[in-house]
Amino acid sequence: MRYVALGDSLTEGIGDPLPDGTWRGWAVLLADALAGSGRPVRFERPAHSGAQCADVAERQLPAARRFRPHLASVLVGGNDTLRTSFDIHRVARSLDTVVGTLVADGTVVVTACLPDPGRLLSLPGPLARPLARRMRSVNEVVHVVAARHGALHLHLADHPMLGRPGFWSVDRLHPGELGHRLLAREVHALPGVRDRYGGAPPPVRCDQPPPGRAAATRWMATKGTRWVVDRSRDLLPGLLRLAAEEARHRLAGTAPLLDRAAERATRAALGAVVPAGSARPGTVPSTDPGTARPPVARSAGG
Repeated sequence: MRYVALGDSLTEGIGDPLPDGTWRGWAVLLADALAGSGRPVRFERPAHSGAQCADVAERQLPAARRFRPHLASVLVGGNDTLRTSFDIHRVARSLDTVVGTLVADGTVVVTACLPDPGRLLSLPGPLARPLARRMRSVNEVVHVVAARHGALHLHLADHPMLGRPGFWSVDRLHPGELGHRLLAREVHALPGVRDRYGGAPPPVRCDQPPPGRAAATRWMATKGTRWVVDRSRDLLPGLLRLAAEEARHRLAGTAPLLDRAAERATRAALGAVVPAGSARPGTVPSTDPGTARPPVARSAGG
C-alpha cells in the first residue's frame, strides 16, 4: 500500500530527531506500524516546516496525486494562524481542494483539528485570545470539510494525551518523541486505518529520555532565539495590532463582537466551498470499511 503524509512541521517530524540529525515523527512511525502487517508500505512525505494550507494545496497535493496513495494524512492549519496574512477563506478553499481531490481519487484521508498555539506557548491573554479565535475557525473548517468528504478525523485539539508528561518537545509547539509516538498510535487506532490496513499499534516506548530543563534552555538560546526573531518580523506586528484591538474592545465591553465577527467570517468561508445541504460534522453516514470513503471517526477529546 502507498501512504503519503501532507502538512507542516508536525508531520515533518520536528521534535523527534534521529541520531543522524534527521526527523522521524509520527507519520514515519505510522508507516512502520502499517508495514508490520506483512504488506509492503511505500511512504512519501511532502510535508515541510512552515507550510500553510495554501502550500499544501498548491505544492504538496500535485506530488501526492502522482504517488497515487491509498492512504493520506492532511494535518495543517497551525501556521496559518501564526501569520499576519491569515485568511479563513483561503484556508477553507485550500483544505476543501486537498481533501476533496484526494477522496475523489479513491484515497482514504485522515484529518485532525489542532491545539491552540497561543495556549501551548502560554502567551498573555491579549495575545493568546486572537490566536485562539483563529484556531477555532480553522478547526471548524477542518471539521466541516472532513465531514463533507467522508474523511477520517482525529479530534486532537483537546485530546487528553496533550497533557501527558513528556508529550511536548522543548519548543512547546511540537511533540517530542513520546508525543509523536502517541499521535501515531491514535491515528492507527482510527476505524478505517486500523480495520483496513492492520498492523500492530505503534509502540510508545521511547528511544531517548524526554528533554530536561537544560535542553530547553539550550534550545531557547539557539534555535528558539531564531524562531522568536523570525516571528517578530512576520507575526508580531500583526499580532500586536490584534492585541491592541482586543484591549480596546475589552475596555469598551464589546469583546463578544470579535467572536461574532470571526464566526461570521468562518460561516462565509464555508458557505463559499460547501454547497447547501452538504454534510456537517457528525452527519456522515456509516459506510462499509471496504469502501473508499469511510465516515468521520472521533477520538477522545478535541
